[in-house]
Amino acid sequence: MGCIFSHGEGHNLSTEGENCGKNLRMTDSKYFTTTKKGEVFELKTELQSDKKEKKKEAVKKVIASMTVGKDVSALFPDVLNCIQTDNLELKKLVYLYLMNYAKSQPDMAIMAVNTFVRDCEDSNPLIRALAVRTMGCIRVDKIIDYLCQPLRNCLKDEDPYVRKTAAVCVAKLHDINAQLVEDQGFLDQLRDLLSDSNPMVVANAVAAISEILETSPTAQQVLEMNSSTINKLLTALNECTEWGQVFILDAISNYTPKDDKEAQSICERVTPRLAHANAAVVLSAVKVVMKFMEMLEANSEYISTLVKKLAPPLVTLLSAEPEIQYVALRNINLVVQKRPEILKNEMKVFFVKYNDPIYVKLEKLDIMIRLTSQANIAQVLAELKEYATEVDVDFVRKSVRAIGRCAIKVEPAAERCVSTLLDLIQTKVNYVVQEAIVVIKDIFRKYPNKYESIIATLCENLDTLDEPEARASMIWIIGEYAERIDNADELLESFLEGFQDENTQVQLQLLTAIVKLFLKRPTDTQDLVQQVLSLATQDSDNPDLRDRGYIYWRLLSTDPAAAKEVVLAEKPLISEETDLIEPTLLDELICNISSLASVYHKPPNAFVEGSKSSLRKILPPRSQSGNVGDDQPSPPAEAPSAPAATVIPGVDSLIGDLLDMDLGGPSMQQQQMYPPQPTSQTPVQGGGGMDLLGEGLDSLLGGPAPSGDSLGGLGDIFGMPTAQSYVPPQEVWLPASKGKGLEVTGTFSRKQGNVIMELTFANKAMQPMTGFAIQFNKNSFGLMPASPINIPSALLPNQSTSYSLQLSTMGAVQRMDPLANLQVAIKNNIDVFYFSCLVPMHALFVEDGEMEKRVFLATWKDIPAQNEVQHEICNVQHNADTISQKLKNNNVFTIAKRNVEGQDMLYQSLKLTNGIWVLAELKIQPNNPNFMLSLKARAMDVYQGIQQAFDNILHN
Repeated sequence: MGCIFSHGEGHNLSTEGENCGKNLRMTDSKYFTTTKKGEVFELKTELQSDKKEKKKEAVKKVIASMTVGKDVSALFPDVLNCIQTDNLELKKLVYLYLMNYAKSQPDMAIMAVNTFVRDCEDSNPLIRALAVRTMGCIRVDKIIDYLCQPLRNCLKDEDPYVRKTAAVCVAKLHDINAQLVEDQGFLDQLRDLLSDSNPMVVANAVAAISEILETSPTAQQVLEMNSSTINKLLTALNECTEWGQVFILDAISNYTPKDDKEAQSICERVTPRLAHANAAVVLSAVKVVMKFMEMLEANSEYISTLVKKLAPPLVTLLSAEPEIQYVALRNINLVVQKRPEILKNEMKVFFVKYNDPIYVKLEKLDIMIRLTSQANIAQVLAELKEYATEVDVDFVRKSVRAIGRCAIKVEPAAERCVSTLLDLIQTKVNYVVQEAIVVIKDIFRKYPNKYESIIATLCENLDTLDEPEARASMIWIIGEYAERIDNADELLESFLEGFQDENTQVQLQLLTAIVKLFLKRPTDTQDLVQQVLSLATQDSDNPDLRDRGYIYWRLLSTDPAAAKEVVLAEKPLISEETDLIEPTLLDELICNISSLASVYHKPPNAFVEGSKSSLRKILPPRSQSGNVGDDQPSPPAEAPSAPAATVIPGVDSLIGDLLDMDLGGPSMQQQQMYPPQPTSQTPVQGGGGMDLLGEGLDSLLGGPAPSGDSLGGLGDIFGMPTAQSYVPPQEVWLPASKGKGLEVTGTFSRKQGNVIMELTFANKAMQPMTGFAIQFNKNSFGLMPASPINIPSALLPNQSTSYSLQLSTMGAVQRMDPLANLQVAIKNNIDVFYFSCLVPMHALFVEDGEMEKRVFLATWKDIPAQNEVQHEICNVQHNADTISQKLKNNNVFTIAKRNVEGQDMLYQSLKLTNGIWVLAELKIQPNNPNFMLSLKARAMDVYQGIQQAFDNILHN
């Protein structure tokens, strides 16, 4: 990610044409105004002139035509003839033309090779640099090999200007042909330039290395930074131009110090850059310091010093022009979420000015809320009340919402916030009233039975509400407090009159509110509830509304007591911050401060197309967990029962809805969620081939099929030998570097009719780990823990423990890509960690997957021929009988065996946990270790996983 402020030579490695503007002076405008016909022919004649001056004029006309978009590629050989000249200005123009048209005329471009080689040995360093720069910009494979030696010479040139240009050329050449650059040893030469005596050469070498590392993980070994290299970069830092400093600081931020002493030493040498006049340098320095602070002891004196040093430069950025202010504010937003103590005393600089653009106002408002505390709530509320009377509608709306967020965040000030909101409602400004009602609903959720006295005031404004969110919020309030509102039935009935025209959000809320009202006052609201249920189930096309209506109808008709428990259940309190960035994404964004990622608040790979590198930047492991400062808000006592903050996940993030789930200890809800799993289940008898196969991929999204073995898992009690199914070796799912010292390895197996997740937790941190919990995201097969994880004692440093977690298939289903992908969240006393793993498909093969021969034959014929897919399994050292036994051990059942023209044919069936059947034909030729597997199923998406399962089973 290049620096977002950058517009100098260093930012864009491609600097061709930098001198074009000088050549086309104001007096050269005549070249752009020609109206002659047959222009190309005339130019051709002029280019062949013997007079140098006339030739130069002709080349200028060609460049002018090229600049305005005319095709002058036909003049390529004639322009190329002008390349052999001592005139620097003419040579630059010819090189400029060459860069533009070499790709369309590669055969002609080869003719320029000799000139490049000769110019790279010219006595004038400007010509040498010009030649090597142009070489890097000509993206023609045919001539790359000829350019290696000149480039190698220029990298060792005595003139620093040539060396710094050659360094950038290596990066360009790497982009064209990475293998050539690595084979020819250019990476080693580039690394040597980091020790150059000239700081600009060092800066360009760093820029080139950064560019190469982004696209080539293999170059990491050669170009890896170490303490010695970092020391050289820090020495060059003081003498570089501002753009050179940005490149060096970015390179330093990608380095992980070996210990906290080195991290502190780097911070000490970088902090003077915080006072730089260039905003890009300041933010790059902030990034380095923020990243390395993670390695320092949390409550050390030096951390406090750094916190004090970081505030002034960030505040200074807010005195720049609005565009830079906005970029600074987006970065400050990340800093405040990570370390609020840095700017806790700087609230006033975020107060909005009358002439701030709207995008700056909204960003300042967001940061104000994040910095709000009991100490400054009075001045914040006064400001927000002032903002709510502004003329900008969007800003007013966000200001009113901000007052509500303050009430939720700072409990002692909630009453004052509610009072302020009531004052705003009295203004009778329509959009202010509507926003106020939306946030008051949230305040009621946070402080139940505390501010209900204001409901009467809210009801007065019922007729003015025209926005769906405000109407839905008002309906929720009426339904939730129906027993306190005498005319609640009339109010809800007034909404019901235009039910079909309402927004879906309002319809859903109205349905729930009327059901709540009925459960609280059943005698006089029976007609009303029947009316809304009829509207929701019979007159609506919306599946969500219809489903909710049917659920309520069945609950009310079969078990009103259960309906009361479900609909009127006690709601969890809403959390303080509902828009915090998820912690792992925040850490990644901190590593990308001063880049576009920090402005978009998305990881780079979410918006950089064609990025070859999937490496995610992460903060170095901290020596001690926890943030600095004693004044940060601590979680309330009832935190375990409250849901985690809603997050905005990145596109490639593994979080999905994991963070909406409670990862605390086994609460009542969880105990209900994890009913005891029976060891055996009765197989469901199919009614024929069609039924058995389900309905293609739709079955993936359906409920799970029961499974079990013939003896209900009791075979070992009767002394019968239990067949060993294949268990893959354990893999590292969460490395210690990403798990803050926690390493998780694991695999999957199938035992007694259940999927088992075999986990090994290793503590490689310096402190004990306790309070383990696990949760899965929705997945293709509805996998979820059958019971909460239970590790009885603390996991001490340098110790590991193994745990077998039984999985159920009763969880939420969502199709994943790849199909067997499982996204996992693991929590302990240090943090919540996320990773994904692939469930081997054979662990999902159930024990009742053996078909009758008649059903098998009918089903095979019934599945369309285009659904059949073949896959070769190579190098299997078994015969038909041992293969049949191996597969049977893994619930792949051989239905029939035939010998056709000397080759064995095994016909097999298997069934997945979600009821999908797959039929297989395995051809085994004598003395041939390669087998042919044919699969047939309605759900073809499962094929890849099943082919892999056959491969693994037969090779182990």
